[in-house]
Amino acid sequence: MSNQIIPQLSSYDEPALNAVFAALAAEVKESSAAMPQEDFRLHWLGRKQGRLKLVSDAWLKTAPAEARKPLGMKFNELKQQIEAALATESAIEVGDSLDITLPGTKKTIGIEHPLVKTSRQIVAIFQAMGYSVATGPEVETDYYNFESLNFPPNHPARDTQDTLVIADQDGRPLRERLLMRTHTSPVQIRTMESTKPPLRLVIPGKVYRNEAEDATHLARFQQVEGLCVDSNITFSDLKGTLNHAMKSLFGSSVKTRFFPSFFPFTEPSADMQISCIFCGGKGCKKCKHSGWIELLGCGMVDPAVFGFVGYDATKLSGFAFGMGVERIAMMQYGVSAVGNFYSNDMRFLEQFA
Repeated sequence: MSNQIIPQLSSYDEPALNAVFAALAAEVKESSAAMPQEDFRLHWLGRKQGRLKLVSDAWLKTAPAEARKPLGMKFNELKQQIEAALATESAIEVGDSLDITLPGTKKTIGIEHPLVKTSRQIVAIFQAMGYSVATGPEVETDYYNFESLNFPPNHPARDTQDTLVIADQDGRPLRERLLMRTHTSPVQIRTMESTKPPLRLVIPGKVYRNEAEDATHLARFQQVEGLCVDSNITFSDLKGTLNHAMKSLFGSSVKTRFFPSFFPFTEPSADMQISCIFCGGKGCKKCKHSGWIELLGCGMVDPAVFGFVGYDATKLSGFAFGMGVERIAMMQYGVSAVGNFYSNDMRFLEQFA
């Protein structure tokens, strides 16, 4: 049976089947030794003219009903013999070509996205100061996103955070309506509800605001917030913590300064600036010749916020802060348009490999 012609079977009894399939098994063994692996595979398993297909067409499809079961069993045994011969030949080829004394082939792996890398870098700095990492849902209720953070209904400060709301919420009470969180601050409330002080948290995550997108603004961005609650926490603790964090992030020569600001959930509140990392504080185009770059907002936790979580504001105090990851990554990597981080352009991302 070494040629491509498969003769018709004259008998389907057991001796006849044993004889023809024994001849095919011998042919498998012979061709496996004589042919290169790929030629052997095509010879037997080719989809159009492979020997196995020809056997199926000539015998299985024309066999009487009572002979199909024993014939099918023999056919499967033959297929297994062919596959075993292929596997053996593959193992021999690998064994012949493998030098186990050589170093292994290093698999190339992807790199962290620059925003992921920056976020983890920020988080690691605060973890080294004893902060725990907390996360929470990106779809929040009005209560956790606004009300419990001292944004009562109709408070004008709500207008500063253009909110993306979930559709068909009008039938719910205001505090239960769902929205895309505008900051990671709801995680602070959720954690304080379930955890007794002292508390030190760093909270990374994605947030959403209905903003017109330009070179420095997106409708979704990454944020890292922090919270510290204990007895006798002062504004000096806040300044010392952030000063240390900025030096860890940008280098020991960087300086910080604070200006009064307003946030509903902190009192007093401040904006923090760092000395320009590009000109060393001398003044350049990147810092608008001021020598300083505004980086984050912070302040002492408003006692009203403690009232929502059952903390005793007469015995406890704390501070909170929040920073945008994209802004810091743009400074670290010299990126001028924030949209590049989300473009999925390999030419841009390969710069960070």
